[in-house]
Amino acid sequence: MSDTTLRATAAASGASATERFLADKAVTSTAVPRTDTARVSTLATELITAVHDIIRRHQVTYDEYNALKSWLISVGQDGEWPLFLDVWVEHAVEEVATESRQGSKGTIEGPYYVPGAPELPSTGALPTRDNEAGTPLLFRGQVTGISGEPLPGALLEMWQADDDGLYSRFAPGIPEWNLRGSIATDHEGRFAVTTIQPAPYQIPTDGSCGRLITAAGWHAWRPAHLHLKVSAPDHDPLTTQLYFKGGEHVQDDVARAVKPELVIDPSPTGNGGNQVTYDFVLDPAS
Repeated sequence: MSDTTLRATAAASGASATERFLADKAVTSTAVPRTDTARVSTLATELITAVHDIIRRHQVTYDEYNALKSWLISVGQDGEWPLFLDVWVEHAVEEVATESRQGSKGTIEGPYYVPGAPELPSTGALPTRDNEAGTPLLFRGQVTGISGEPLPGALLEMWQADDDGLYSRFAPGIPEWNLRGSIATDHEGRFAVTTIQPAPYQIPTDGSCGRLITAAGWHAWRPAHLHLKVSAPDHDPLTTQLYFKGGEHVQDDVARAVKPELVIDPSPTGNGGNQVTYDFVLDPAS
């Protein structure tokens, strides 16, 4: 494990994720949701009622209640609400939001997306450090509509962890746009991106989320994956992740974000690297 890995603390990652969410989603901590009062009342009442039911069913004690209160306070102090929600809640929201999708499957965005990554041609390479560690990967495919029509100029925003399981912009000592890029497809909607295969990684465990994992006896691992946002004019954007067949924790992802359709199976290129083809199908704008 590198010195960089050791310095990537939960507090630093949590603070970065919170700051990025507030900036990218154009919200503030005091923003008023654009939801009518009846729906807010319904959702809040059912959530609180579910908590009451759990307390009564499991005979929760005051010691347990106070431990929960202390933990909730620490989640905010650590800046780990984006991490907590993205790991344990977002997958259910994503399933509801995309249940009528006809094209490619999506999954969670996670806390580490950053807009504005360097623009790349349809055939290019993600920015990397000199002698970037990891197995080289050629990732290529085509973006089409649901009728099979190519989508030239479609945009693939791609980001990933490095061979230590760390993300640029969220861990120290990594160049700003390392392993991040925005790829425009060619006139046939095709793309070919050179990168490296990422590593599985643990979500930060030295903060509040880590304390929950330890107390519950869970594991903290996410399988290796590529993140992508795929968009084109007059089509619904797609947010997804691609996982590697046979990889560690594909079957027991802590974030429950793996779907069978999102598992890729790269083949050797013969020069020490791997290659894989994966096509994206976008739904028409709803």
